[in-house]
Amino acid sequence: MILNKFYKAVLFGDGTMGERHRVFFEKSGVCFLKIFDLSDLQNDGSLRESLVNEFLSSEKIDFAVIASPATTHYQYAKLCLERKISVFVEKPLAVTGEHAQELVDLAIRNDVVLFVAQSECFNPVFLNFRKHFMAELHAMKARGEFAKVAENANVVGNVADAQNYTAAEFAKEVAKVPVQLEFRREHRYSERCRDVNVALDLMVHDLSLCLSMFRYEDLKVSKFLLNKNGDRAQMQINVAKGDFAGAVLDFIVDRNSENDVRTVSVKFARTANRPAYDYSVSLAQYDENGDVVHVPDSLENEHKFFLKLMLHACAEWGRRAAQSSADAVKLATF
Repeated sequence: MILNKFYKAVLFGDGTMGERHRVFFEKSGVCFLKIFDLSDLQNDGSLRESLVNEFLSSEKIDFAVIASPATTHYQYAKLCLERKISVFVEKPLAVTGEHAQELVDLAIRNDVVLFVAQSECFNPVFLNFRKHFMAELHAMKARGEFAKVAENANVVGNVADAQNYTAAEFAKEVAKVPVQLEFRREHRYSERCRDVNVALDLMVHDLSLCLSMFRYEDLKVSKFLLNKNGDRAQMQINVAKGDFAGAVLDFIVDRNSENDVRTVSVKFARTANRPAYDYSVSLAQYDENGDVVHVPDSLENEHKFFLKLMLHACAEWGRRAAQSSADAVKLATF
């Protein structure tokens, strides 16, 4: 994508993801005036704010790319947004829900773009899955299958706590769930992104996918388990109200796994019109060694959408996407 407008940018963090973002934007004609990296940090790991202030005050910057450690995202994003500089930031947007919402509100108030790089939302495999899955949900709604469990949505949510039931009672409760959706994301140990736990590192991806299908206001967290070292987590969310009340969403993440897995699995309950059925979709591509490789379209699509937002296209979509990223942080830090 070659721009018809010349942009000047600044980059915070030139590690693995920072380099990927920089290379793409440079190919699109973006000029990076400055790269802030480890050499610009103070002993405590924070950025010398006076250094940034001096640079941003002396140069006309169109946007900043933030690919530094997650714990610094809020600091750098706020510095830029306060100066009415648009921001393209790696996930998570921040490490607390309060800070994430503050950044969204600040971007809206200053009328600049805030875009969170959660490439899985642009994965063509997921986009195709979502299209067909949502069509099935709307067909179920039209047949009245959600209305039958809507009033009992909170009871259905107790499926998360199997110890409250005998085996027969548990099976009966599960049968009331019209649809169960499981997101599973696992990978082998990596030294990257160890400054936050696995919920903020990995689960935010799938929470964002979930929020592209269900309204945040309709969701209720019924279970959230995080192991002692913060490398494995499990969450269950009930759709407690709205058109699809009664659906149950499970999230399983592990960044110390022996496997590389990125799947979305669906189970539809048996109804009078059709038998129960289930299926699973892999969101990842694998090389000859079985290792996950990036889906090129995912990264390219997120960059293209950001550049469209910079050209004042899809503004309302951009605001909704930023809000979903903040809501994903709120759920991940529940």
